Formats: sequence, C-alpha cells, structure tokens
Amino acid sequence: MTKYAVVRIGGKQYKVTEGKEILVDKLTDPKKFDVETLLAVDGEKVRVGKPVVKDAKIKIKVVAGLEKGEKIEIYKFKAKSRYKRHIGFRPQYSRLLVEKIG
Repeated sequence: MTKYAVVRIGGKQYKVTEGKEILVDKLTDPKKFDVETLLAVDGEKVRVGKPVVKDAKIKIKVVAGLEKGEKIEIYKFKAKSRYKRHIGFRPQYSRLLVEKIG
C-alpha cells in the first residue's frame, strides 16, 4: 500500500513519501520551520484537510541546510536599440528527509 502526504513548507506544496528526500526553497531557520499537512493517504484511507489535517504528524529532518541548484541564465535583447543584458544566478535550496508519516 502507498503512504504519502501533501505538505506545505515555505508557501509551496510538496508530495512526500517516507524515506525520500525533497528539495525546498532555502529555509530561513533550518532548526525551526512550519510543516502543514494538507492531505494524508494511507492505502485506502484518505484524509483531506480543511485547510490542514490536524492529527497528521510528519517527521522531517534537515539533511543539508544550504545547497545550490543549477545555474539559471537570463538573456535580454531588444532589436535595433543596442540593448543586451546577461544575468545569471544559482538558486539556493534546503534538502529535507521525510522520516515518518503518521
């Protein structure tokens, strides 16, 4: 049977399963962050939150507090006006491990 949940961390939603790692946007405080469970599925049993599931406990551990992603490059160009710009950055992530869904 499949056991998974949909959680909200830092304003974004992620589908998580036990034992898997997820990349989320960089956490301001890796020791203390909010995890809201929006949906919990345990085989045939489905619990949907209104807006959150109150009794669902999800244990998440921070594996890496700061990790850089792939470089993103942005090019801007306007024809016939000699306008060219190149900007690049690497987004910062936090890697989390989902230990238990209860």
